[in-house]
Amino acid sequence: MSQLLHIRREVLKLTQAELGAIAGVRQATVSRWEKGDLEPSLAEMKAIREEALRRGIEWRDAWFFPDPKGEVA
Repeated sequence: MSQLLHIRREVLKLTQAELGAIAGVRQATVSRWEKGDLEPSLAEMKAIREEALRRGIEWRDAWFFPDPKGEVA
């Protein structure tokens, strides 16, 4: 499972369209993120993080960035 798919489904519990609205992109863009065809911009990542924090959800910045040692965060 991709990190963004994990964030959307397991952490935020949102549809692709809902996550897209938070990040300011279309649902199709979220789909491309989850498939690995496209990476979110820093501004889009910040918007997602801020929404998680606004909702009181525990957040790990490591979810957006692969661990160089290959460990799961």
